[in-house]
This record gives sequence, C-alpha cells and structure tokens, in this order.
Amino acid sequence: MLLTLHPTHPEPRKLRLVVEALREGGVAICPTDTVYAYVCSSKSARAIENLARLKGARPGKAELSLICADLSQLSHYAKVVDTTAFRIMKRALPGPYTFILEATSEIPKLFKNNRRTVGIRVPDHAIPQALVRELGCPLVATSVHDPDKVVDYTTDPERIEEHIGHLVDWVIDGGAGGLEPSTVIDLSQGAPQVLRTGKGGTEGLL
Repeated sequence: MLLTLHPTHPEPRKLRLVVEALREGGVAICPTDTVYAYVCSSKSARAIENLARLKGARPGKAELSLICADLSQLSHYAKVVDTTAFRIMKRALPGPYTFILEATSEIPKLFKNNRRTVGIRVPDHAIPQALVRELGCPLVATSVHDPDKVVDYTTDPERIEEHIGHLVDWVIDGGAGGLEPSTVIDLSQGAPQVLRTGKGGTEGLL
C-alpha cells in the first residue's frame, strides 16, 4: 500500500499508520538519504526474518544494518572503539554513511547469530528519523536496490509499489530515491577502513 509522506515534515497521523504496522511485526519500504530500503522494528524477530527473506537470505547471513536516531541511541547496540572513531562519526552523521562497529551483546539476540560487528546508519532524512523516534527503537534496514545490477524502478516509489508493494505492509512515497548506496567505513578495528565508496565523501573525514 502506497503512503505519501512529506519528505522534510512527515505528517504525524500518517506516520503513526506505518509505526503501528511496524510494532505489529510488519515491514515497510522507506526512503533514506541514499536508496529506498526495507525497514522493520528491531524489536520484532519475525519481522527481521521476513526482511532478510525479502533479500533472499537468512537473518544471520543478510546484510542488515540498524538505522538509529542519533549517536546516543546507537551506543546500546555498538561500541565506539576510540575518540578518533567518535569524532569521525560526529562529523559524518547524520549522513549517507554506514559505520561498521564492534557489536554489543544486543546484536546476536537481534540477528540470531554470533556477529561481532554491526552496521549503523543515521540517515540525513526526516522520514526514517521520524519513524525511529515514534517507534522508540532502531529500525533494521536493508536496501531495496541491488548493488550488483541497476534496477531503475527502485528509485520511484510508485514503481516500487507496483513491483514489490504486495510483499510489504507499506511503501512510503517520500519522493525520488537514488541508486548510489551509502559509503561503508569500518571503525571496528581502530584505524578507519573504507569498505565501499558510495554517496558519502571521505575527503577531510578520515
């Protein structure tokens, strides 16, 4: 089902419709500051399994990340190894970056595996930010876009609804999305390592 939300000032009444579905174990497709993404509540094991299945993988194998509202929220799920890593994240977030951090004991419970690291995002986009705040917990997320092949419809919420809307509870129309994913930076080992170059620039950041 397609739901249009204002991209910078999402309407609270409409937002609550999505949050209600997420609280009940649903999955939505949501815009971010990079690509559109499948999202679900981090408190629903069933939803996380469904989200991984949409990407054709088990929760332990799928490339799932957490969307947090801010740096303080992510500290419950990830450990910032040193002050250098914290400064990098503070400069970059919110923004089009995924940071790989050492996981706390909460992550194996979420993803049903022994993952020692976790990808964390704080996107610079009002809709996922508002969803996280209204939900009261991070979103588990994975991109709709497949980085191995260019699929144009994943930038257009109406075409996303047409192609895969039947697989989820809501497709949020927050305007046109992109095809360029987030820049992935590993901070789990101390020295930062760029694992994927995406929308976020690294010059002057690292």
